[in-house]
Amino acid sequence: MTGLHLESRWREETPQQSIKDGCDSRGGESTDKIMEDCFKTVGDVKRLIEKMSSHVEEMEAVHGAILSSTNQDQKLKEELELLNNEITQNAGLVRTKLKSMQKSWLKEKTGVSVIHRIYENQHSHLTRCFDEVMRRHHRAQICFRDKCKAQIQRQLEIVDKATSNEELEEMLHCHNLAIFIADVNSETRVSGRALNQIERRHQDILSLESSIGELREIFADTAMLLESQGELINNIERNVTSAAEYVVESKAEMDKAITYKKNRLQVVSLPSFFRPFRKRSSTKTRPEPNPSDLNHNWTSELEGSNQD
Repeated sequence: MTGLHLESRWREETPQQSIKDGCDSRGGESTDKIMEDCFKTVGDVKRLIEKMSSHVEEMEAVHGAILSSTNQDQKLKEELELLNNEITQNAGLVRTKLKSMQKSWLKEKTGVSVIHRIYENQHSHLTRCFDEVMRRHHRAQICFRDKCKAQIQRQLEIVDKATSNEELEEMLHCHNLAIFIADVNSETRVSGRALNQIERRHQDILSLESSIGELREIFADTAMLLESQGELINNIERNVTSAAEYVVESKAEMDKAITYKKNRLQVVSLPSFFRPFRKRSSTKTRPEPNPSDLNHNWTSELEGSNQD
């Protein structure tokens, strides 16, 4: 299963100094030992979830083979039963380990903050991965049931046994199928083959519902774990969104800085509110007239008046 290669990434993200320094609140146990146990548990859970995902893929393939088979194939049924047992067993182990991890990081709330964050984030991620595999497994089972039901419906039509959807559901939940098909004439070859197909698919559905019932408690526990992590997941989403917004703003500011650096020798016009100050300053800084020029002008004026 992709997206579960967490251990190396968490080791890189963990501040090494915080891991090495000090002890936690559990009687002086070293932080390195705590982290080692944590990563071991994470690795075990990750491998179990990956194995479950692989088994779900195999189960879907067996479902397809059973539906396409016209004869009773005991080998396929045994393989399907083995896969369902493996998935149920691994799901129980994952649930136990996730509960153990939850208790551990709750203890770390009063200990080293780095350890608490690592426990919390790892537990949250693994729980969501586990929930995803369980939902995929459940969808595969429901799809298989619907296809078995559709085949039963078609075989009933072949033997002229009209049934409504409600009647068909009642038949599927009944262990004694003979009650519903007692009036069907099984002497003909077509009817006999159709009844055999109905009985096989009915047994498949009964086995499937038994498997779903075994996993119902695990589904409930997983839902409770996800509900308890709702606020944590919301906080992570808010932080990611804020970080993305900051990245966009920082990129815009960086682009501006690059533009200003490239055009640092370019003359930039002053904003409009600075222009009045520029005019006043230019008036004040106009050069004073030269006194000799004034005397020259005054002398010229006197000479002109005397000539008149």
